Amino acid sequence: MKKQLKGLTAYKPGKQTDEVKRELGLSEITKLASNENPFGCSPLAVEGIQSVLHELQLYPDGYATNLRKAMSEHLGVAENQLIFGNGTDELIHLLSRALLEAGTNTVYPWPTFPQYRHNAIVDGAEVRQVPLIDGQQDLEGMLAQIDEQTRLVWVCNPNNPTGVYIPEETFVAFLERVPEDVIVVSDEAYYEYVTASDYPQTIPLIERFPNLVVTRTFSKAYGLASLRVGYAIGDADFIAQIEPTREPFNVSRIAQAATTEALKDQAFIQESVEKNREGLAQYYAFCEKEGLKYYPSESNFILIYFKASGDEVFDFLLRRGFIVRSGEALGCPNSVRITIGTKEQNAAIIHLLEEFVHEH
Repeated sequence: MKKQLKGLTAYKPGKQTDEVKRELGLSEITKLASNENPFGCSPLAVEGIQSVLHELQLYPDGYATNLRKAMSEHLGVAENQLIFGNGTDELIHLLSRALLEAGTNTVYPWPTFPQYRHNAIVDGAEVRQVPLIDGQQDLEGMLAQIDEQTRLVWVCNPNNPTGVYIPEETFVAFLERVPEDVIVVSDEAYYEYVTASDYPQTIPLIERFPNLVVTRTFSKAYGLASLRVGYAIGDADFIAQIEPTREPFNVSRIAQAATTEALKDQAFIQESVEKNREGLAQYYAFCEKEGLKYYPSESNFILIYFKASGDEVFDFLLRRGFIVRSGEALGCPNSVRITIGTKEQNAAIIHLLEEFVHEH
């Protein structure tokens, strides 16, 4: 057993609806904890799934040919600039596996998505986390941590759990100062939800910065979290070098069919984004009214601070049928992260939060 596994805990998912129903004897549970799309997925994705249900005895296409061609056209990149994973989680794993080992290090902000740290530790690398400054990633601080042993730098844009983004001018200035032999990953899981006009358009930057890799997912705006499909875009030579770390049949036949069709329905994405912005406005109004600190979000969640433990807020909502994410577990004490739901779900949870604030 690797010594670095001692004391390292497995990922602990949030509470599931059936689990809470049994524990609390509730008949109705609303889960707003995992940043899933409350409006489901495109009907075209469902049709794609149905089209291959008679092929379950067959292995998936290991090259994901149809999805690769569709994604290449959608993004305007060469097919050999793409690599697909079993969710972004696997892409993080394979990048870590390809680049990190004992004697190397990785740099990332904190708090952020915890799998950057987790995979680095498993691979025996040193982890260097740089605290956020008022919800924003401290790029100057991250640059200061880079040395000759740094192999991988993570930027989560917009960041999870704060929802705060890095503007393009700031990000380009950062890339210009990162050594060419250090890979910078821009994790853009919430890319489709972003509406800021100065958000970085990173794919065109890859030609200028071959050490830049962009990761995105079908789990959030596309509403296909259960199928686990993520993808990375990068310099073709770099993608070819890391391909051997990928498992041969890592994206299922059903997942490939669903995502290939989902790409055709950008109207569904736009509708989801519009409803998400309306939902965020509901929470902004609540926070302003109650004088609560929050970060304006470019994602489908919002982090709100209370004058109480995040666990206390979490438990208050849980017992009333809502599952959110306590900030205590995310590195943001006295806060909760709430996925933006439907208009009715948002209104219901805001009503409960008003009760909590007035009682406390």
